[in-house]
Amino acid sequence: MIREGAEAGVAETQAVYGQMLLDGGDPHAGFAWFNKAAAQGHLMALNMVGRCYDLGQGTPVNKARAAECFRIAAERGLDWGMYNYATALALGDGVAEDKAAALGWFEKAAAMGNAKAVNYVGSFHEDGWVVARDMTKAAICYARAAEGGDFRGQFNHARMLAERGDLAAARGWLARCGETATPAFTEKARAWIRGSRWPELEGALPC
Repeated sequence: MIREGAEAGVAETQAVYGQMLLDGGDPHAGFAWFNKAAAQGHLMALNMVGRCYDLGQGTPVNKARAAECFRIAAERGLDWGMYNYATALALGDGVAEDKAAALGWFEKAAAMGNAKAVNYVGSFHEDGWVVARDMTKAAICYARAAEGGDFRGQFNHARMLAERGDLAAARGWLARCGETATPAFTEKARAWIRGSRWPELEGALPC
């Protein structure tokens, strides 16, 4: 039924079908359907075209094209476009590095409830990137990101709780982080915990 809707030209269905194909191991077909939906103005499909260029899924890696897709989706109001464009600006990935502009886009996405963007706003305040270092604001952002389901936010919130001496709460958030974190992130988290003042917290992460 979804394929029929996509073939009939329904942009929303084309975007869904593209995601199904991408997840199912056919990135070339997924990329093609994302492009068809994006041509009709479907913003999430446009964002996914950018993701495909960014990661080389179904097409060669092209960071500049990825950033352009993210920029257009961001300017048209898509929070994930804002998040991805902000990430590109923060890293200088396909565009000139501009951390001030990146923070602006992260804040816009965060205002729309994007938990990953909220976590990045916290990182800017913790590290003092283009703003004065503000650990209180960073902690508030990490707590919001954690509650919103972002695994990086959950890890950062756990770090802050451990710093305040609340190891029981930190363990709880680390356990939740481990439920959705990527294997690569989990290993980085383990390494950080082992080198911290609380190596016993490593047991909160799944084996």
